[in-house]
Amino acid sequence: MPTYLSPGVYVQEIDAATRPIEGVGTAVAAFIGFAPRGPENTPTLVSNWTQYVDTFGGLYEGAYLAYAVYGYFLNGGGNCYVVRIGTAAASSGGKAGKREPKQLAAGPQTARIGAYEFVAKNASPNAKPIKVEVADPEGESPEEGSFKVVVTAEGRAPEVYDAVSAKPDSPAFLVTKLAESKLVTVEEVDPASAGVRLRNGTFDLVVPEPEGQPIVLDDIGAADYIGDAADRTGFSGLEQVEEVTMVAVPDLMAAYEQGSVDLETVKAVQLAVIAHCELMGDRMAILDPPPQLSAQDAVKWRRIEAGYDSKFAVLYYPWIKVLDPVSGSNRFIPPSGHLAGVWARNDNERGVHKAPANEVVRGAVELQTQLTRTEQELLNPIGVNAIRSFPGRGVRVWGARTLSSDPAWRYVNVRRLFNYLEKSILTATQFAVFEPNDPALWGKLTRSISGFLIGEWRKGALFGRSADEAFFVKCDDETNPADVIDAGQVICQIGVAPVKPAEFVVFQLSQFSGGTSLVTE
Repeated sequence: MPTYLSPGVYVQEIDAATRPIEGVGTAVAAFIGFAPRGPENTPTLVSNWTQYVDTFGGLYEGAYLAYAVYGYFLNGGGNCYVVRIGTAAASSGGKAGKREPKQLAAGPQTARIGAYEFVAKNASPNAKPIKVEVADPEGESPEEGSFKVVVTAEGRAPEVYDAVSAKPDSPAFLVTKLAESKLVTVEEVDPASAGVRLRNGTFDLVVPEPEGQPIVLDDIGAADYIGDAADRTGFSGLEQVEEVTMVAVPDLMAAYEQGSVDLETVKAVQLAVIAHCELMGDRMAILDPPPQLSAQDAVKWRRIEAGYDSKFAVLYYPWIKVLDPVSGSNRFIPPSGHLAGVWARNDNERGVHKAPANEVVRGAVELQTQLTRTEQELLNPIGVNAIRSFPGRGVRVWGARTLSSDPAWRYVNVRRLFNYLEKSILTATQFAVFEPNDPALWGKLTRSISGFLIGEWRKGALFGRSADEAFFVKCDDETNPADVIDAGQVICQIGVAPVKPAEFVVFQLSQFSGGTSLVTE
């Protein structure tokens, strides 16, 4: 209490008896994979596709990271973190040359003007910028269709060629006259348009973008993906990023397709991703199956080769076909990036409590395997979420199960709802640390958490006709006896009834005998 010594009127601000709890974000993905450039082994925040291209480069053959991130944004994803791995810094003894995408060397400055290409003679990266100006001729009685060309470079006198012609049979032919230039050479690249006068204007010669070659992954191991939390490498470096709620490693399958890793290594990396999510307790792993699996192969992979049992992991099958701007055709890619975007879209439109299923996968042209209902009856009970194509309804997510054998954590939305509730309450109740452990604190915690859960119940996240049926919060002298208080602890028991998805909608139809009711007077 403050001490008042002088008479007067004083204002004192007092904290409210209830601290509001705000829900945390639920849709921030993390992608681990290979890119032609960008920060190495550093979780980098990316908010849109343009930002990703500027930081890590665009779509490249031989890797799926860019396709996954593009699919994430296409399907409604917002912020995400990208970890570029596979460089020499990722593991000891690596060969940096093998882990970088091979690129053609950048060429000299060029400019296409009409049917001719102007090429700088100096191909050095430090060469001064060159400009080519085309204007009307100045000489007396110039040849019809002639023009003036001025070539300039910083720090050098301009080269002026007056009354040159675009006609190959002219003695003042452009290519012949500029053969004297010390700055540029001129080549005819479009014979069909030869002889046409160049249009007036000033044209900058620029260095063309280097053409990227497919990323080759021939020296990649499990350690590159897993990394080390202390060194902030691999997906282990994501331990410092609390916002992440989804983790995907699409390029694990790129390495498998190129023969850099085998199925045993694939399993080891996926187990490590699951362990990371279980350790953090606030995120889920979206796993990809190996490519070219039939429904029977997928069952075998799930039951025998990848017998995962975790409430923090999900598996989607099969691969999806998307448009590939690099090759101009369609290609099959792992579905994890697109599904992370579906999760984000579902959270924004409906809420984390709604199962991210029966949702359209945007950008998916076709599926690698067309599943039937009978085949899905083998996959769904073992936790493999199917992606199916329905006539007139597009490609949709048709499963919402985790890889857990515990029925309490069977559904994705239940696990993610608890992640959301736990993290929201944990973040907003930090004020209670070192507060006096008495009924006043117990009441404040009870009111704050109850107010938050009432809001979630009203959104439809909790099951019950009333708030009393949907949840309970108990923090009193019964949960906090003397020995608990002496141990410096305050225990608050919270119980919630999450909503479960209507996975099986059953209509019971029966036949009955109809009749007429006669009314007599």
